[in-house]
Amino acid sequence: MIDELLLIDDAQERLAFIVDRATRRPPLPEAQRTAAHRVRGCVSAAWVSPELRDGRCRFTGDADSPLVRGLVVLLCDLHSGATPGEIAATGAGVLEELGLARLLSPTRLNGLRSVRAAIRDFAARHMAA
Repeated sequence: MIDELLLIDDAQERLAFIVDRATRRPPLPEAQRTAAHRVRGCVSAAWVSPELRDGRCRFTGDADSPLVRGLVVLLCDLHSGATPGEIAATGAGVLEELGLARLLSPTRLNGLRSVRAAIRDFAARHMAA
């Protein structure tokens, strides 16, 4: 998925594509918009709903802000289908690699770090599973 996004030369256009892509997804069901799934540290309300199925992690995400929603969905998609060990072994630099970090405010970056931490924490809890 990262390679496909890198085909878009301009980081602003890449970000617009990510946001547009997320708008095509159904919203997270209200039953999953719980305090347990709420990501702390995000200025916008954001949720990550994790699941472990057949040894692989699956994540769905949502947020009140279209920009944050796009980035949350991106992080969820990038980690869905991976094993807990694979998630633990990945670096945190995807936003930098895609050239998006320089387009985001420090508070948005901090919130996205919290999303990444929620994904990694879920994976860490299921390493032995």
